[in-house]
Amino acid sequence: MTVELESDYRPSEDEPFMNDRQRDYFRNKLIAWKEDILRESRETLAHLQEESTNHPDFADRASSETDRSIELRARDRQRKLISKIDAALERINDGSYGYCEETGDPISVKRLDARPIATLSIEAQEAHERREKVYRDD
Repeated sequence: MTVELESDYRPSEDEPFMNDRQRDYFRNKLIAWKEDILRESRETLAHLQEESTNHPDFADRASSETDRSIELRARDRQRKLISKIDAALERINDGSYGYCEETGDPISVKRLDARPIATLSIEAQEAHERREKVYRDD
């Protein structure tokens, strides 16, 4: 099931926020992103199974293990990303998508288009990062 994005439509700040068309746009964008990640994961799994041959040379074996470790870490990050995509899809379904979790204000359409899993407005995200930096410097 491949999802096609409506190529000529781009959400804008000039239309009602999170109208049906915007929700459909972001839902399709999230589903397509998730499908891409899952496809890449299947390809990686197939590649890792092919690579599982025993390397007689220690250097080849070490290189192969390093590559495998990097791939598995990348897949773990993508697994976490899928859970964020699923959470965003749930927010679309319950009507809370596009609104900042801290302030309740709308997240800009530009931000959502660039990062469809965003849960904070730019202002709230910047404040969060400033707080994080302060605690990290202690």
